Formats: sequence, structure tokens, C-alpha cells
Amino acid sequence: MNDLDLATELADLADSISFRHFTAQDFTVETKPDLTPVTECDRAVESAIADRLRRDRPEDSVIGEEFGSHGTSPRRWIVDPIDGTKNFVRGVPIWATLISLYEGQDPILGVVSAPALGRRWWAESGHGAFASALGEPARRIHVSDVDALEDASLSYASLSGWKEIGVLDGFLALCASLWRTRGYGDFYSYMLLAEGAVDLACEPELELYDMGALVPIVIEAGGTFTNTAGVPGPFGGNAVASNSRLHELALDRLGRVAPARTGA
Repeated sequence: MNDLDLATELADLADSISFRHFTAQDFTVETKPDLTPVTECDRAVESAIADRLRRDRPEDSVIGEEFGSHGTSPRRWIVDPIDGTKNFVRGVPIWATLISLYEGQDPILGVVSAPALGRRWWAESGHGAFASALGEPARRIHVSDVDALEDASLSYASLSGWKEIGVLDGFLALCASLWRTRGYGDFYSYMLLAEGAVDLACEPELELYDMGALVPIVIEAGGTFTNTAGVPGPFGGNAVASNSRLHELALDRLGRVAPARTGA
């Protein structure tokens, strides 16, 4: 089985666990040391994916949000079992399982599966980005061709994080120069970008598992994905993604400030 087929089966496995619990709302919620919520469903999804990878890709490493890193291979599967846990626990359908595979710092593939939205997105390096809805065939997706900030739409998660990293003024300046801003948040901002529905997406504080699957999809859709300092990929501690035409303008508005912390 090739890597993309395996990643698709991993997403199917995750959906079979998470969507059942989301529909029933039959889980308990704990608070992690960083004050973010976690459910037994987060842990069950990550455990199921890790178990399958141990069976089918025993030589590969696995990095997950809930159980950390296992293995030393440069081929790394990066897993966020439920991106958007706060939405998940409140019954908001904007959450997804994020699965990606990297060779060192180079993306091989990414899959984003959002069963409560009935949507899935995926990309493999060099082969384009795709999306599908329940019961519908896959379609190739591409970023917009908007090339002026005053015509652009931006999706973001919240304002508080921008203040914490000292970029609130720059973020507000960026927002003031745009046609439209909306807080769709989390993975969904970047999938809307890849589909051409928005033109910019950014978040001030992110971990590797938050971004790993997003990067190949955005890039294969024709977009650009960096941190606020312009460093490409998911290793820079935060994210600025665009349709490529607007990227340098957005970084200028944000001040090209490096985040306080970076991933690895």
C-alpha cells in the first residue's frame, strides 16, 4: 500500500472514532497543563493511528499532539487527532483529524478529514491538491488569483494570540487594509484558502502538528505557507498562508517578526 492510500485509511479510521463520539457527545473533557482541553476521543484517535502505523510503517517515526514523538527515522508521520477540540466539545462541526508525512523537513503528503462537515482535503507532493464532499467525486483545488489587499479576504482564529506575541498592531493594520475578514479558524482557514474561498490565513501561535498536514495542501494548491518572518514550512511556530500573490504584502503588514518559539 502506498503512503497516500495508507493516510486515507488512517483518516477513515479516525473518522469512525471521532464522529461517533461527536454525534453522541458522550465524552469527558480534561484540561492539559497548557490549559487547552483534551478528550478521551483525542487520545483514542491518536492511539488508533499510531497502532496502525506501527503495524504498516514500523520503521517510520510518529509525532502526535497527545503522546509526543516516537522513533528516530527522518520519515515522520505527524498527527493532530482532533484539530479544533474546543469546537468538538461544544458541538461546533469545524474540527478535523490532520495527518501528514515528512521526510526530514520536506512534506510528502497531507490529509485533513472533517467528518462533521462531510469534507476531506489531501495533497501529495508534486501531484496537486484535492477535496471531496460526502458522496461526491474528488475535485482538484487551487488558490485564488486575487492580487490586491483591498480585494482580499482573510481568515484567522483569534485576536488574543497576536497581542501575546507583540504583533497585534501589525495584524490590525493588515486587517484594516483588506476587503473582508472572518474568524473561521483552525484548519478550516487554510482549506478555504486552498479552495480559493479566502486569500489569506494566519495564526500567531501553532505547533508542528497543527500545521504539518496544512502545508502540502496549501502549497500543492498553488499557495505559500511561512511563519511571520517568512520562513517556509510548518516549523516556524506560527503561520501566514496566502494565494502567493499577496504573501509579501501580508508579511510586510505584520512586520516580518519572528515568533518567540519554533518547532522542530
